[in-house]
Amino acid sequence: QVHLVESGGGSVQAGGSLRLSCAASGYNSSNHCMAWFRQAPGAEREGVGIRRYDSLTQYADSVLGRFFISKDNAKNILYLEMNNLAPEDTAMYYCASRPGLVCSKTTPERSFTYWGQGTQVTVSS
Repeated sequence: QVHLVESGGGSVQAGGSLRLSCAASGYNSSNHCMAWFRQAPGAEREGVGIRRYDSLTQYADSVLGRFFISKDNAKNILYLEMNNLAPEDTAMYYCASRPGLVCSKTTPERSFTYWGQGTQVTVSS
């Protein structure tokens, strides 16, 4: 069976950095689109960024230039490097995987069929 497991969340001061990991198992994600989403308390879930099979990445405007998605295809691990964190980045962060070779930051979240349980990121000022 397919599993996605996030790790690396925690508490950090504003301006700090954090790297999240998403370990995929049960399938080869090298030909998938993968993404990071987040959901703040009382807010709707929103897309953070995507990584296509060919390594093309796209990001939400709110994190552009601060967050970076990378992937180790051999190990089936997706990463989210977060820099210059601000309190508004506080959220539960989820990784997701979508069978298929094409996707963009506008791809509906419902098309990402595999989801992790999430990892909490809290940024304090």
